[in-house]
Amino acid sequence: MCIVCGWINAIRTWNADLHENADLVRVRPLPYYLISEMKLAHKIRKLAGPLTYRRAWRRVRRSLSPLPLEPLRAKIDLKRLREIQQRYTDSSEGFAKYTDVDRYLRVNRERVQDLKLHRSTRKRVLDLGCGGGFFLFILKKLGHSVLGLDVGHIDLYTELVELFDVPRVLWKISAFEPLPDLGQKFDWITAFSVRFNLYQPSKRSWGSAEWDFLLRDLQRHLAPSGKIFLELNPPDYHASELRDFLVSRGATVERERILFEKRLRFPSVSYATFGSKDSELASVAEADNHELHG
Repeated sequence: MCIVCGWINAIRTWNADLHENADLVRVRPLPYYLISEMKLAHKIRKLAGPLTYRRAWRRVRRSLSPLPLEPLRAKIDLKRLREIQQRYTDSSEGFAKYTDVDRYLRVNRERVQDLKLHRSTRKRVLDLGCGGGFFLFILKKLGHSVLGLDVGHIDLYTELVELFDVPRVLWKISAFEPLPDLGQKFDWITAFSVRFNLYQPSKRSWGSAEWDFLLRDLQRHLAPSGKIFLELNPPDYHASELRDFLVSRGATVERERILFEKRLRFPSVSYATFGSKDSELASVAEADNHELHG
């Protein structure tokens, strides 16, 4: 038995004895060296976990197949960008951070690499809640056909989308309301930092009926071999009911990352619902939050 495992077993025994004899002993804090051993053991278990392995392997893949940002930066009108940055630097709204174009190009470069779109043939990509258009800007410069969809009420996003010359359709995603006719089928439908699945002002998350409706509608916009990638926000990706539901529809779920690589599965029989009881009866008119960040 390794030293760390031995310490863990000793600590477990010590804690069990305390619980059994709580009325006879005075509980003292754990010694510092025992706490350190526990932290080390936790880190070792975390490193050995499948989630840590998959994320580490993605980092390795990115380094093996780099995507330089300098050629992308060279395509940006820097004078116009500086004007945008100056206007929003002191903005009290929470969107001013997106003027840090280098930072968000790096974030979205990783997204492009993780989906292997920097090494693929030309694809048609629809990004739901495209925000400032960083993800689609990179894809467009790589030769893909792109289209963004967003609500359009955030002025900074509008200016960035225009700066990047990214085509965009103005639309708010609402529960039980289909997307508009976009005139084409897509090889990829993506959505990052998903927040359209919240009712306002209650911030109540969608239930199974809302998600089922959306997934059926997205499939209508997919090419025969099309894929869907969604990146959820907490606490949604901690919800086991939502995870189980997405898996039942054919998704591979890795915490916040939801990937449908093949055609979605929809049962012909009724399914168990999750979420609040009035979820299925929610009015389409109840506004959902669609402030997705690009």
